Amino acid sequence: MLLNELLKNIDVLNITGNTDTEIRGVTYDSRKALPGYLFVCIDGFATDGHLFAQQAVDNGATALVVEKDVSIIGEVIIIKVTDTREALAGISARWFGHPSENMRLIGITGTKGKTTSTYMVRSILEKAGNTVGLIGTVANCIGNEKIPARRTTPESYDLQEMFEKMRDKGADTVVMEVSSQGLKLHRVSFCDFDIGVFTNFSKDHIGGFEHPDMEDYFNSKMKMFSLCKKGIVNIDSPHGEIIAGEAKCEIYTYGIEKEADVKAKNIITHSDSVEFECITPWFTEKFKVSVPGTFSVYNALAAISICGLLGVSPRYISDGLKNVQIPGRAEVVPTPGKEYTVMIDYAHSPESLENILSTVKSFVKGRLISVFGCGGDRDKSKRPVMGEISGRIADFTIITSDNPRTEVPADILADIESGIKRTEGKYTVIEDRTEAIRYAMNNAKKDDIIVLAGKGHETYQIFKDKTIHYDEREIVMDILREG
Repeated sequence: MLLNELLKNIDVLNITGNTDTEIRGVTYDSRKALPGYLFVCIDGFATDGHLFAQQAVDNGATALVVEKDVSIIGEVIIIKVTDTREALAGISARWFGHPSENMRLIGITGTKGKTTSTYMVRSILEKAGNTVGLIGTVANCIGNEKIPARRTTPESYDLQEMFEKMRDKGADTVVMEVSSQGLKLHRVSFCDFDIGVFTNFSKDHIGGFEHPDMEDYFNSKMKMFSLCKKGIVNIDSPHGEIIAGEAKCEIYTYGIEKEADVKAKNIITHSDSVEFECITPWFTEKFKVSVPGTFSVYNALAAISICGLLGVSPRYISDGLKNVQIPGRAEVVPTPGKEYTVMIDYAHSPESLENILSTVKSFVKGRLISVFGCGGDRDKSKRPVMGEISGRIADFTIITSDNPRTEVPADILADIESGIKRTEGKYTVIEDRTEAIRYAMNNAKKDDIIVLAGKGHETYQIFKDKTIHYDEREIVMDILREG
């Protein structure tokens, strides 16, 4: 493709060189640059691509896209733009032929519920006979093929490449989680969203590597509703009304407490499911979801709203919700021969921890044992809050490590402990997560439920100097084998 074709709709400040030049490939990784390639210099969190511009040229790159001045030895075309991330998104979409225009694209954003809602939509649409691509935190799926996810929303080039693969494999619909970072950093710019969804908004993702404050976090979420044709908003969320009032697209609402286009009532929670009646502009129907809890109803309402807009029969919606399986979300790990239950959940924010613990507490016959930690290099203010929540709801809490990253694990545990001390909750502190799980299982009694919160679908643990394989399902099985 000619370089001047790739640069259409890109905000170019100036160009040095002839853009009537054939480009053989596009990359934002200088190590992948080859003769005839266009290298886009991204200023990232860990390093700045402008520092590797010369390496890309030495590898044969024909052209560079920059937002800073660079000094290059050798012949190369230099295109200066306002924002290289936004430019990469536009160039990538054009390079792969704007694949999202050939499929229905659904984007779901919010602090909580993105993963569960996307899996619900996928389950429903597959029951209805659609071929669905899934992009998100747990995995990226193209038909039956699963690709491990490195981040919730891939970089724009990788995302457009994935869209192309999904289109070529016959996907008619793609449902994806859209993170606040994905919106802020232009990873989803130039995507043709048919429907955008807002699930909720609460304190999370605040820190040096994410958002500086809540305003920046919320404004990033808001961008979703300038990219989509139709929007769906949880009106019960305090920020839902703001989005509904300021969105640039047609808006539909869902909720339980307030009046909404899609509304749930007569909610009945069971130990392994939740039932409710749903009133929509398209039908009134009773549904059963295979994930318990009121929070599960909200996720289901988001999925019902999406599928209602797409004209899906309530019969398929019912089948999809009843049979949906979400890795690491209220997931029960088999414990053959034991009279207690072990449940894994991704809860890593105050709201999500309270949701899962409150739900389990409502049906547990024995004790509720909470095992959780907090991630390092993330918002420290939520740690004592989560400690207080667990101390208030659980019968016994084991404070342990999550992903400490560059922080000292003991410091994180102390932050959590300061919160649990405000309650009368019984607890202990065991830094090593495996030892914490072993302690919980060895001391569990008949009808107890152990909730391992924070890791969920993750199969790794991040420390300052290494990342190790860590799958809690495997840990539980290993402990069971010990007898």
